[in-house]
Order: sequence, then C-alpha cells, then structure tokens
Amino acid sequence: MSRSPDHAPGGLGRLWAQRLFDWFDRRYQIAGLIEFLRHKDVPITGMSFLYYFGGIALFLFVVQVVTGVLLLMYYVPSADQAYESVHNIMAKIHFGWLIRSLHAWSANLLILSVMIHLFSVFFLRAYRNPRELTWATGFGLLGLVFAFGFSGYLLPWNQRAFFATKVGTDILGQLPVVGTFLLTVLRGGEEVTGATLGRFFGLHVAILPGLATLLVGGHLLLIQRQGMSHPAAWLKQPPEQRRSMPFFPNFLARDLLLWFLILNAVAAVAVFWPAELGDKADPFGAAPAGIKPEWYFLSQYQVLKWMPARIGPISGERVGILAMMFAGLAVFLLPFCDRAVEGDPRRRWLDFFGVAAVTGLILLTVVGYVSQ
Repeated sequence: MSRSPDHAPGGLGRLWAQRLFDWFDRRYQIAGLIEFLRHKDVPITGMSFLYYFGGIALFLFVVQVVTGVLLLMYYVPSADQAYESVHNIMAKIHFGWLIRSLHAWSANLLILSVMIHLFSVFFLRAYRNPRELTWATGFGLLGLVFAFGFSGYLLPWNQRAFFATKVGTDILGQLPVVGTFLLTVLRGGEEVTGATLGRFFGLHVAILPGLATLLVGGHLLLIQRQGMSHPAAWLKQPPEQRRSMPFFPNFLARDLLLWFLILNAVAAVAVFWPAELGDKADPFGAAPAGIKPEWYFLSQYQVLKWMPARIGPISGERVGILAMMFAGLAVFLLPFCDRAVEGDPRRRWLDFFGVAAVTGLILLTVVGYVSQ
C-alpha cells in the first residue's frame, strides 16, 4: 500500500515549510533575496580561513549590542551612582557578572577580529578597484571600535578608568589646532569630571552605535553587491581547477557554526576570568601603579613613550601623534593610490611594509605590556 507524499517521513513538515515560505514570499519577495545571496561565491584556497573574520566581527558586534542593552537596564550614568550601579549588576543582578564579562571580553575580541580582517583584506589585495569604498567603510569601522573601547572604558567609573581617560584625553589635546577643542568637548570642561562620564555615556550608547549601524549596513551592502574578492593566485588557475563554494547556504552555514563555537569560548573565558571592577574613582587619589592603556592602544602608547621631550620647536609627543595620524591617512587612501599590477616591484614593497607593520604592532604591544 503506497503512501501519499504528505504522509511520507518528513513530507508533512516539508509541506508546511513550503507553505510558510510561500506566505512570506508573496508578501516580501524573499525568493529574490535568497537568489541575490546565492550569486556570491567564496574561493577555496589555503587562505580561505581569513574570509571568516568579517563574519566573526559582525557576530561579536551583535553580542556587544545585546549585552550592552542588558547592562543599560541597570546602569546609572552619573559620577555618584555609576560605580555602585556596576557593583550592583555584578553582585545582585542574576547573572549580571556574566553579562558584563561577556560584554568586556567580546569587545576585546571584536577589536582583534576587525584588525585581523583589515590586514587580511590588505594581503589578499581585496581593497583594489572596484572595492575602494568597501575598504573605506571597513577602515571607518576599525576607528569606531577603537572609539567604543575608549569611551566604554570610563563607564564603570573606577580609579583605573578615571586616570586612563585623563591620560588619553591629554594625548588628544596635543593635536594641533583642534586638540584643545576636542579635549574640552570630550571632558565637558578642562578636567575629567562627572560631565565627562555623561558625555562618554552618550557617545558610547547613542552616537557611536548610530554611526556603526550605518557603516555596517553600507559595508555589508557593498560586499553583497560586488561579491567577495578572488585572490590573484586563484584567478591564475585554469577555470576547471578553481574551487569555490556558494556563500548561501554553504559558507553561511560554516559561519553560523563558527559563531556558536566563539560564543561558547567567550562564555568560558567570562566564567573563569570575569571582568574586575576595582576601586571607585577618586579625582584626588593617586593614579594606580603601573597604569597602562588597554592592549589595543599599547603600541601607540609605547611609541609616544619613546619619543624625546622635544624635536626642534615641537614637543616629541605631538610629533608622534602627527606621524600616527599621517600613517592612518595613508592606509585609508591606499586603494585610491595603489595601481601596481601583479609582478610590479611596488607590489612587493607594499607586502613588505604590510609585514613590517604587523610585526611592529605585535612587538610594540608586547614591549608596552612588559615594560614598567
């Protein structure tokens, strides 16, 4: 006796799934969206793992948003209550310590993943025509995650964050022409006070998330529109030897699995190494011994530390800041200036400078971490 397809194993489930899909498709035309996603393919090479860091950064950004919203429900952005509200989150709110630790650790991993993604785009030469704006939006997102880290560091209003913010804003104040203006705007005056906390809070939970949402949306749209860049070595292969996978659903399924593993890894780190709070900020107290910026600012910190007091008529610190600004501008403009073709000696020089930059950042960060 034969059974109808509806009564075959899984047949009823497939029928309802198809009906649900048709219901949404009639209203929102999602079949076109799926087809749009399927047009993109991902080359399979020895460096294919680098393609996952963009998705990792996106996932960690979502983790930041979710945990940040949960913390926002209990946080009080005032100098009198900020520290106590964070202490209350960690000590009295169910799993509050875990949410704060997830927020802190995922923030560090977000910055690391964006940096790796940026360097991988550089070495894969995926920034060149026609992807100049994709690079520009990605570079802007790197600047925003640094700003997120800097602004969020002060919010617990502890002693370490207070003096780190004082030092950081002092460095911004060294910028020519606009330095004093930026320092006053960020601090809400000449010194770090409760007004500074309010401004950093607004920056961290309103202005930066708004800008990040616009840039993330634009970045993803450009990637979907243009597809993923194919490495030059992959393109040199005969067409029949080129291996690739569809972005949807093959690559996306692997991305989702990796996100799940990363969430578990971050949760494990948060459980065994929860975020600390320290002592409440005291503007009249002494700065904590050996105070240093977070790891993602250590390389810049070490460069400024090595600068002489003066270089001619200009302070060494200002020269160092200007040099780093010009280096950042050069990196931003790279896709608009790089016209070297494969085999051009200039291409090898760019690769050399890229390797030197990565090596220098790592060494400076290590030296900054171990130095007194």
